[in-house]
Amino acid sequence: MKKTILTTIVLLAASGAFASEAFTPIHLSDANTQTAAPVAAEDTLGNASIQNAILQIDNAQIEIRNQLLDLKTKYADIDAQYVSTKAERKALKKQLNQSEKRLKALDRAKEKMRKNML
Repeated sequence: MKKTILTTIVLLAASGAFASEAFTPIHLSDANTQTAAPVAAEDTLGNASIQNAILQIDNAQIEIRNQLLDLKTKYADIDAQYVSTKAERKALKKQLNQSEKRLKALDRAKEKMRKNML
C-alpha cells in the first residue's frame, strides 16, 4: 500500500516536471552568448585612456607621498632643534636669575657693612 502511494506521487511529480510548458531548460552556453555584448574598438580605446589616467593618478600619489615624507623629516629636524633651543634657553634663564640673585645678595651685604661702619 505504501509502495503504490509512493510510486503514484513520484509519477505525478515526474510528469509535471517533464511537461513542456512547466519546464524550460536553460543552456548556459546560450545564456552567455545572448547577454554578452560585442566589444567594439572604441571600448578598448576608452579603456586604455582610463588606464592611462589611473596610472597618472598613481604617479601623482607617489610624488605627493615622497614630498610628504620629505616634509615630515624636515619638520622632525626643526622640531628637534626647537626643543633643544628651548631647553638651552630655559637653562640660560635659570643661570641669569641665579646670577641676579647673587648680585642682589652681595649688594645687600655691602650696604649692611657700610651701615655698620658708620
